[in-house]
Amino acid sequence: MGAQQVAERFAELYGAQPEGVWAAPGRVNLIGEHTDYNDGFVMPFALPHQALAAVSRRTDGVLRLHSAEVEGGITELRLDGLTPQGDENWTAYPAGVVWALREAGHAITGADVHLSSTVPTGAGLSSSAALEVVIALAMNDLYGLGLPRWKLARLCQRAENVYVGAPTGIMDQTASACCEQGHALFLDTRDLSQRQIPFDLAAEGLRLLVVDTQVKHAHSGGEYGKRRAGCEKGAALLGVDALRDVPYAGLDEALARLGDEEEVVRLVRHVVTEDHRVERVVDLLRSGETRAIGPVLTEGHASLRDDFRISCPELDLVVDTALATGALGARMTGGGFGGSAIVLAEATDVDTLTKAVEEAFATSGFTAPRVFEATPSPGAHRLH
Repeated sequence: MGAQQVAERFAELYGAQPEGVWAAPGRVNLIGEHTDYNDGFVMPFALPHQALAAVSRRTDGVLRLHSAEVEGGITELRLDGLTPQGDENWTAYPAGVVWALREAGHAITGADVHLSSTVPTGAGLSSSAALEVVIALAMNDLYGLGLPRWKLARLCQRAENVYVGAPTGIMDQTASACCEQGHALFLDTRDLSQRQIPFDLAAEGLRLLVVDTQVKHAHSGGEYGKRRAGCEKGAALLGVDALRDVPYAGLDEALARLGDEEEVVRLVRHVVTEDHRVERVVDLLRSGETRAIGPVLTEGHASLRDDFRISCPELDLVVDTALATGALGARMTGGGFGGSAIVLAEATDVDTLTKAVEEAFATSGFTAPRVFEATPSPGAHRLH
């Protein structure tokens, strides 16, 4: 659905043309999983799939929300009545952003909003962050707030952490707000410094496939929170502010200090080695050795499967089948417990790999996966 269609639907719903239409993408994380809330490194890039929002201001303290993807009419909320974790519906994401902006002292007086998104939900591709960022960017423009992209991302994270109640890190919102076309974003989640790393796979005869397993996950569920709490426990036991501060070269010594805390040992080992994998991928891409990142991606999957223990049979099947069919590398991406896997492959192998994965799912009795190509795309922007 394009800007014109979203604007036309807005006019049907609200009886007037919107003041503008904005877009914010979902993301794929190339490498750096569960490192963001440990002050570590991540490397996402934006997808062509995006959330679109047609928006106009109001002056009466009312927020009206409508989604093309959700059955039902317009949801009307009073800004003064917005309460953290008081809404378990999709509306918590856009409403949470408005709440976070107002909590930060910005004079938002209301809005009419119509949303439409092509980002798959529950697939580990940040559909919620796309919703948050598109609202934040629209409010920033319409109300002349002048906030930089990184600060919008911070406010969106606050909306998700406090208002929605999902303990996510800063990566998803920053990727949606700040990624650039043809690049992956090397982000230091401690100081939010960014480097855009060229990532033009097509020019090298490569493709990156996303395989959505159709197994849904929920970040606000307990398992994600348990992993985060375990990482924080590890940092406390090691006497550091965050696991980012455990040097890769000193990992064995750090793990020995944790003694018989088996679960914490596994979590710490994953985070420290994953930060190191991000740095390795950056070095390889900057030196033009794109194919060599494949084995690093695969290492990351093994760590997420065995140490962080957030994979599932469907994700493992994608990775194992892809590697057996000639992929250069593969791993699960996103929060885990379902969602998507990524596969790095030669362009000439895409059809064979896709068929092999689809057949493996059918043989195993799993729901057919959705397979599509991930092209590094622009971050959030105004369309109209």
